[in-house]
Amino acid sequence: MIKHVRRLSVSQWILIAMIVGILFGWYLSTKSLSPVATENWLRVFKMTSGAFLHLVKCIIVPLIFSTLVVGIAGHTDDMKAVGRIALKSVIYFEIATTLALFVGLGAVNLIKPGEGIVMTRTAVATAEKAAATKVTLEGVIEHLTPQSFFDSAARNDVLQVVVYALLFGIALGQVKGIPKQTMLAFFEGVSQVMFKFTGLVMLLAPFGVGAAIATTVGQNGLGILSNLGALVLTLYGALLVFVLVVLVPVMWVTRIPVKRFFRTVREPALLAFSTATSEAALPDAMRLMHKFGVPQRIVSFVLPTGYSFNLDGSTLHLAVASVFVAQAAGIHLDFKTQITMMLTLMLTSKGVAAVSRATLVILSGTLATFHLPIEGVALILGVDAFLDMARSSVNLMGNCLASAVVARWEGELNIPESEDEPPENPPVMDLS
Repeated sequence: MIKHVRRLSVSQWILIAMIVGILFGWYLSTKSLSPVATENWLRVFKMTSGAFLHLVKCIIVPLIFSTLVVGIAGHTDDMKAVGRIALKSVIYFEIATTLALFVGLGAVNLIKPGEGIVMTRTAVATAEKAAATKVTLEGVIEHLTPQSFFDSAARNDVLQVVVYALLFGIALGQVKGIPKQTMLAFFEGVSQVMFKFTGLVMLLAPFGVGAAIATTVGQNGLGILSNLGALVLTLYGALLVFVLVVLVPVMWVTRIPVKRFFRTVREPALLAFSTATSEAALPDAMRLMHKFGVPQRIVSFVLPTGYSFNLDGSTLHLAVASVFVAQAAGIHLDFKTQITMMLTLMLTSKGVAAVSRATLVILSGTLATFHLPIEGVALILGVDAFLDMARSSVNLMGNCLASAVVARWEGELNIPESEDEPPENPPVMDLS
C-alpha cells in the first residue's frame, strides 16, 4: 500500500486533493457544523491556500527576469531575433484570441443560457464600481512602461517585469568582456536556483489545491450551480470545443505531439483550475515547457507576455458573458451588433493586465458601451469562481502551446525522445 502511495505523481496527488477539497467544502456548505466551527475551518483553508499562493508568487519575478535576461543577452547577439519572436508571438496571440471569441459567440447563440433568467439587483454595487473603471489606450500604454523595477516586482506585475527584462537584456547584450560574463553567470545561477525552488514549492501543491477548492465550495456551495447551471455548462462546453477544434489542430499543423503536450501541461493546468488563477501555475509551466523542448529564452518571453495578450479562456468567457446578459435582459442583439461587440472585445481585452479584477472590468465596460444592464455582472458574480477555474486552466494551456508554436516557427523546438530526457539547448555562454 505504502509503495503504491509513493509512486503517485504530483498530478495524481492534486487530483486526489481536489476531490477531497470538494467533499469537505460540500460538507461545510451543508451547515452540518456550527457556524463558528464552519468559519474556523474556512479560515484554516484560506490561510493554507493563501500561504501556498504566496510561495508561488514569490518565484515569478526572479524566474522571469533571470531567464529572459539570459535568453536575450546570452544566447544571441542578434537583437533582430528578439523582435522576430515578439512579432510571431503577437500574430499567434491575435489569431488565437479571435478564434476564442468566435467559439464563445457561437456557443452562447446556440445554447442561449440567458433565456429564462430573472435579473435582480443583488451585488449591483460591485458591478457599478467595476463599470466605473475605464480601460483606455493611454492607460494600457502607460502601464507597459515601468517607473520602478522594485515597484513592479513587489506588485508581481508580470508585463512590466517583462518589459524591464527585455530592455535590460538588450543593454547587457551590448556590453563586452568580463562585465557581461559576470552578469550572465549570476542570472544563469539565479534561474537554475529558481527552477529548483519551483520544484520544492510544487511538492506543497496538493495542500494548497485542496484548501483552495474547499474554500470555494464551502463558501458558495454546489447549489449555486443549479440557478446558473446553463451558463456554467455553456462556458465549460465552449472551452472544451476551443481546445478540440483550435488548440489540437494547431498542434497537428505545427507537428507538436498532442499526448505529450497534454501530459506536460496537466499538472500546471490542474493547479490553475483548482486555484482559479493561471498566474499560480506560471513558474511550474515555464519549467515543464522548457523540459518539453522549448528554449528558455522563448518560454521566458512568450508565457509571461501571453498572460497579458493571450488569455484564450478569459476572452472566450467575455464573449459568452456579454451575450448571456443580453439574453437574460430580453434584449435581442442582431448579428452585426454581436460582431461589433466582438471587435470591441478584441481591443479592450488586451488591457486585461492593466486593471484588477480584469475580466469583470472589461465585461462591465462592454455592457455599458452597448447599453446592456449592469445588473448582468452582478448576476454572473454568483458563479464567477466556478467560471474562473475553467478559463484559468485554458489560459494556461493556450500560453504553453503558444511558446511551443513560436519555438517551432523559429526552428528551435527540440523535443526529447524520452520525457525524462532534458532538452538539447545550446550553451548559454563560454565561461572558460
